[in-house]
Amino acid sequence: MPRNTNPSDDENINPTANVALATTIASVPSRKSWLPAGFGGSGKHGATIDTPLEDPKKKERELLSWEQDLKRREQDIKRREDAMNRAGVAVEVRNWPEFYPIIHHDIANEIPIHAQKLQYTAFASWLGLIACLIWNFFAVLVESIRSEDIVSFLLAVIYAMSGCPLSYILWYRPLYRAMRTDSVVTFGQFFVFYSIHVGFCVIAAIAPPIIFRGKTLTGILVAIEVLAGDMLVGVLYFIGFVFFALESLISIWVLERVYMYFRGHR
Repeated sequence: MPRNTNPSDDENINPTANVALATTIASVPSRKSWLPAGFGGSGKHGATIDTPLEDPKKKERELLSWEQDLKRREQDIKRREDAMNRAGVAVEVRNWPEFYPIIHHDIANEIPIHAQKLQYTAFASWLGLIACLIWNFFAVLVESIRSEDIVSFLLAVIYAMSGCPLSYILWYRPLYRAMRTDSVVTFGQFFVFYSIHVGFCVIAAIAPPIIFRGKTLTGILVAIEVLAGDMLVGVLYFIGFVFFALESLISIWVLERVYMYFRGHR
């Protein structure tokens, strides 16, 4: 069919259609750029924000204040130490054992030369008691596992946990201070509690059943009884008996020597 070239047909086009099309195009949201503001993106606030630096003078003032406070504390500690020294109070710094200091111990610098050998022997006596109690705990533990006797094990634990610190507090530290300060009171405290220590070691080496319950101590009587039931445990108990016997002999010697030193020094 021939094309209609009548110009009047263009006039028949609805003029509202163009307006609607323009409105639709304008209503389509524009695609935002993926670039952030300040890097070529579409953000309105693209300027970078500068972080202000700290005032160096303020930092210097804080350091000076901290240094002055530290010096003030050091001076306060020094004044207290001087006051204690003037009052005759010794400042004891924990230094033994070296890997984990728990007590103050410096025989070479604090005990008179003529008493150092005796003090070292007393120190060996204290360490010997600790060794005896630890071995006693180990032997009783093995026997408790074999015989399923939990009460004996608990008593051995009590002996070890109470005997080690109490021996230091009640008689070794008083002897150390008595040797250093020549105090009659501390000598008296040592004699009282060290005599109890000697009695305990002698009884533990024998372990009579009328005093201690069951097999809580590795004495000779208990060792013979245990040896009949189990050879290995019996040997452990015999070793414990030897430890307590040696500790008893050393302790008796120390008690005698300290008494002679006390009488002769007076």
